[in-house]
Amino acid sequence: MTKGNNQISPADGVDVSGGSKEQQAAGVGILLQIMMLVLSFVLGHVLRRKKIYVLPEASASLLIGLLVGTLANISHTQTSIRAWFNFHEEFFFLFLLPPIIFQSGFSLSPKPFFSNFGAIVTFAIFGTFLASIVTGVLVYLGGLMYLMYRLPFVECLMFGALISATDPVTVLSIFQELGTDVNLYALVFGESVLNDAMAISLYRTMTVIKTHPSGQNFFMVVVRFLETFVGSMSAGVGVGFISALLFKYSGLDIDNLQNLESCLFVLFPYFSYMLAEGLGLSGIVSILFTGMVMKHYTFSNLSRSSQRFVSSFFELISSLAETFVFIYMGFDIAMEKHSWSHVGFIFFSIIFIGIARAVNVFSCAYLVNLVRPAYRQIPRKHQKALWYSGLRGAMAFALALQSIHDLPDGHGQTILTATTAIVVLTVLLIGGSTGTMLEALQVVGSDSPIIESPLASLTRTNFEGNNGYFSPDDEEPSSGNKIKMKLQEFQRSAASFTALDKNYLTPFFTSQNEDEAMPLTSENMGLDDLDNYSS
Repeated sequence: MTKGNNQISPADGVDVSGGSKEQQAAGVGILLQIMMLVLSFVLGHVLRRKKIYVLPEASASLLIGLLVGTLANISHTQTSIRAWFNFHEEFFFLFLLPPIIFQSGFSLSPKPFFSNFGAIVTFAIFGTFLASIVTGVLVYLGGLMYLMYRLPFVECLMFGALISATDPVTVLSIFQELGTDVNLYALVFGESVLNDAMAISLYRTMTVIKTHPSGQNFFMVVVRFLETFVGSMSAGVGVGFISALLFKYSGLDIDNLQNLESCLFVLFPYFSYMLAEGLGLSGIVSILFTGMVMKHYTFSNLSRSSQRFVSSFFELISSLAETFVFIYMGFDIAMEKHSWSHVGFIFFSIIFIGIARAVNVFSCAYLVNLVRPAYRQIPRKHQKALWYSGLRGAMAFALALQSIHDLPDGHGQTILTATTAIVVLTVLLIGGSTGTMLEALQVVGSDSPIIESPLASLTRTNFEGNNGYFSPDDEEPSSGNKIKMKLQEFQRSAASFTALDKNYLTPFFTSQNEDEAMPLTSENMGLDDLDNYSS
């Protein structure tokens, strides 16, 4: 090696060709990924423009990944290139999932979300817990009856927890295109946002029980779960409040500091995620609530240009991450070694998941309708649509990959194979038939498609619809029974929280010139009207 120009020669004992080959393989792998992303976006645009709902964008991305992975297997592509396409659950949880979850919380619009907040929490928290237990128990009983591969009870509950994570991206995009009822959209979207966090918390709780089985009882399991969920939520809300105060008093909303303002805003979500992970909590739960708090309080403290930038930035990286996840997942499904010998486990798992989803939706809807007046009850056809929209996606697949490391040999592989089959079937078959389902159930709101983004569709001001459950200003419940009294008490407590937010929290955490700073999002941030919409 010559000291002057720092060149390395083979005489120095360094394998120059090996390094260049690895660099070349990395370049080819990344190039293929970029090409698949471009193809997915172009194909998705064509499908959307042609109104072809049989093959949604998520399904198209998954198929592209499957096709390229199959071709790579047939052509015996170099191992160094194939390594760039392996689905690493660490990469998924650290880099791909956080922007998707944050954007979900950040894009939640108050009116439809909080007007159905009681129903959303019931479906996402109690319903997901119920579905995971029902799935786990049915899988365990199926093993005892020799219908399927037998797993220990705790492992069955782990499978029930991971497979209860829904991913209705495909369904939501079709809902938006066909202009379905905004209440139904809010229920499906809101449930999916909280459902992922709930499923991860349940899976991690079951993993701890599997690792340390001694001295665990049901009470301790519940305490551990609440500790994880509530602790993560508190961390996320705390980081959101800190960011609001920082941007309120730091004076960054001037012309020459707007880049710094945007950079700091972008860093806070990851700070929340890593803080929760470092404390042994759930980063997904934390970053979700950070997104909700930052949108309601911190966002109004930004300058107009920074508001436009961060809104576009998070929507951009969320869209990229979401598309890449389906491509990534499709490629890895084609490349991964699967245990297809346990066909019975796959077949009966699909049946049991459908049963558990039905128990989740219809039992929770019954409970919600018990405390709602007649004009705000969830119609039966909306319940059917909600049941049908329970697709499984990247979250379930990533947790199934994690189960290979958490469970003994063979057990994790069986769960991964079953999860893979369920994800492919639900995304391709259910996702492709969603348009037909909506027309059959007659829940399509209008003949013309909505051209706004699916997240922005929640901000529309017309919330009533034909089967809307938003309470009108001039309507009163007709019957005066005990259920009505409980409902009124709940409404008063919700109105009290809204008044607390309006009179104390918003003035404390936001700038006084909020209305002037947010001309683009005044409709999005309309929490003032929640007195009439509390659930």
